[in-house]
Amino acid sequence: MNQTKAMDAVRKKFKNLGLKNNLEIVYSARKGIKPTIFYSFADVAKMTEQNLADLLHLHPRTIQNRRSQQKNLDPVEGEHLLKLIALFVKGEELFGSIDEFNSWLHKPSWQHKEKPSELLSTPGGTDLIADELERLVHGYAV
Repeated sequence: MNQTKAMDAVRKKFKNLGLKNNLEIVYSARKGIKPTIFYSFADVAKMTEQNLADLLHLHPRTIQNRRSQQKNLDPVEGEHLLKLIALFVKGEELFGSIDEFNSWLHKPSWQHKEKPSELLSTPGGTDLIADELERLVHGYAV
């Protein structure tokens, strides 16, 4: 499978979640996000379940319990997860691969002392990184 098809596969995997804009994300989160999305995203993002759970301020056992009890994530948790998914879709499109995007996330920004990945633990921080990606798309240095 070539790289373009791999990117399409990631985008297609999460296309039914309503990730086009923040309003769609809020509506989707309020409808309910299944814990299986958490595991699928951790796999695609090449992130450990522990690291992803930490970003969402959850214990991995909580996610496991919700999956076994067939309970959705809370809307706030679901919204944050959807914002992360949307960010990684955008990052993969911009950088060409999840590996390259992850590499960029873990390098300090020239404007800030923090690495972009350090801002992902809140929905607002995730939005800031999405804004930086949008500036990169348009040729601005970030």
